[in-house]
Amino acid sequence: MTFSAAERAAINALWAKVEGHTDGIGAEALERLFLSYPQTKTYFSHFDLSHDSKDLHNHGGKILKAIGNAAHHLDDIDHALSTLSDLHAQKLRVDPGNFRLLSHSIQVTLAVHYPADFTPTAQVAWDKFLSAVSFTLVSKYR
Repeated sequence: MTFSAAERAAINALWAKVEGHTDGIGAEALERLFLSYPQTKTYFSHFDLSHDSKDLHNHGGKILKAIGNAAHHLDDIDHALSTLSDLHAQKLRVDPGNFRLLSHSIQVTLAVHYPADFTPTAQVAWDKFLSAVSFTLVSKYR
């Protein structure tokens, strides 16, 4: 997937604001995911899913750091997330539909935290970017 200069700018500008807050924003996105789509909790039975838990912060931070890695490698997201794609497809066997749900939860969380920056242009760019991330993560399920 290719990104225009405007899309790259929108992705990178918002990521620059998120980058220092990955654990908190990631935890909030996960909590939003679990509240909106309770079926996604099945993969986290060993986690403390209570509000603001250490598990949510740790895993949410990992998720957003992986997204940050992809944001820094927009020309080669497949390579940047290859190991993570293998892990999800071969070991964790996460329902591929959950990536789309998580992407939506991340976008809502970004919109809540950065309303002035999450313009329609930024939303379209982030939707395209997170779709590319999701596509990469499910690519090895085939």
